[in-house]
Amino acid sequence: MNITFCCTNTAPEPWLAGLRAALPQAQVELWQPGAAPADYAPADYAVVWQPSQQFFDEQPQLKGIFNIGAGVDALLNLRLPPQAVVVRLEDAGMAVQMAEYVCQAVIRHFRDLEAYATDVRAGHWTYYKLRQRSDFPVGVMGLGVLGARVAQALAHFEFPVNGWSRTPKVLDGVRGFNGASQLDEFLASSRVLVNLLPLTPDTSNILNRERLSRLQPGGYVINVARGAHLVDEDLLALLDSGHLAGATLDVFRTEPLPADHPFWRHPKITITPHTSARTLRETSIAQIAGKLMALQRGELVAGLVDVGRGY
Repeated sequence: MNITFCCTNTAPEPWLAGLRAALPQAQVELWQPGAAPADYAPADYAVVWQPSQQFFDEQPQLKGIFNIGAGVDALLNLRLPPQAVVVRLEDAGMAVQMAEYVCQAVIRHFRDLEAYATDVRAGHWTYYKLRQRSDFPVGVMGLGVLGARVAQALAHFEFPVNGWSRTPKVLDGVRGFNGASQLDEFLASSRVLVNLLPLTPDTSNILNRERLSRLQPGGYVINVARGAHLVDEDLLALLDSGHLAGATLDVFRTEPLPADHPFWRHPKITITPHTSARTLRETSIAQIAGKLMALQRGELVAGLVDVGRGY
């Protein structure tokens, strides 16, 4: 069994060592752009992150492609070997990180902690009026592995939690909405909006003026999915109009965020550098190895991507 590794912006050596240790029966090699086909054996499986089209053009025989992340939108924009199954990581330590990140963003806004931090830096000892959790319903868009963990973590802090997904989902402590027919009601029922949707043609630009305007007055937006979900100009306009109170953004259309982008300087926006939930290498390697061996045995594995659906 041959495995090839191709990951952009990722140090390959720790991944190669980990995969070789977890799969001692396999030949694990690093793909090198421009290497002659005779320099390496054709691979059965690939472990990738943001690979090039050249990589797949040189690997038409692949049986399976393992993506070392939860989002597969960039991968599915490429021409893939038609016989290869695509497998994504379902959690690999990311769900608890995402729950931590979103909860701190919601609580920081709800408790006015940013305002307190500003006052303290200025040497002011002040108090702000306590707000009621019942006035801060949180809507989570996308109830996959990460979204479900986030929604239930927020419910633990006793916020009213709404969840919206393409198909019906039932989660303890979460009011469920599903399908296009219930999206407007979901938005109108939410004051804080957390986006955890996969990026597909149907969800691109979904966070636009029309939909964000349906949030309750004083709404707050947290985007931790993909930058292309959000129409930047629409968010800025709604912040400046006062309909939205603020936003926490971890993902952007262009990354790194360009130095001249207005998000850097807007007083109502908190930004972080796509760090809400990062892949844990050891956990990911163990998950990939287990799924790869299951595929070898002809078994079904979780995390198979429906290429037509986009996730």
